[in-house]
Amino acid sequence: MRIIGGQWRSRRIEVAALEGLRPTPDRVRQTLFDWLQHFWAGQGLGLSGMRVLDAFAGTGALGLEAGSRGAAEVLFIEQHPQACRVLAKNLLAFKSQALRLIEADAMSTMQALAQHSQPFDLVFLDPPFAAGLDVAAAASALALLNQGGLLYLESDRSWAQALEQTSGSSREQLASCLRLIRQAKAGAVHYHLLQRHNDSGQATS
Repeated sequence: MRIIGGQWRSRRIEVAALEGLRPTPDRVRQTLFDWLQHFWAGQGLGLSGMRVLDAFAGTGALGLEAGSRGAAEVLFIEQHPQACRVLAKNLLAFKSQALRLIEADAMSTMQALAQHSQPFDLVFLDPPFAAGLDVAAAASALALLNQGGLLYLESDRSWAQALEQTSGSSREQLASCLRLIRQAKAGAVHYHLLQRHNDSGQATS
């Protein structure tokens, strides 16, 4: 597996041999970063200088792509010991002070970061499908995002289906606070780019 863009393009990423680990394919990563480039182009922005969170990091491919494209800080969260060992080895090989790894549960760590961390400009979420964490993880990430910040989510269902199958205040909060910008599907994987609304209830553009 290799980085597909930026200053580290073509650099190899070692992947832990773990059952259930789903590295985001090259084609999906390319589509995602094309979406980001197109979205920010009208604002004269890019990843340079941005704070990025890669939760449920796995291989760390998404966060490393962001770092390769100039993100000021990329924080990775992964709890599986073997995945963490391989990811830590990968981060060390890139020799960048912008990359940092926390070995812990992503959900509890995001909740803690919401209390003590500066907000993020971009959050990547790729939770294990079997755990059914897409909605809960999106709700936790919402509290970590800057106004107008972006959330990338991979799931085994579309965002519309996720909201339909969620009830109560969580559904209302996510529906009112996150605007779906782009979505696509690759095989069984639905992937989405969403934006946090600003305080007036409107998304920045």
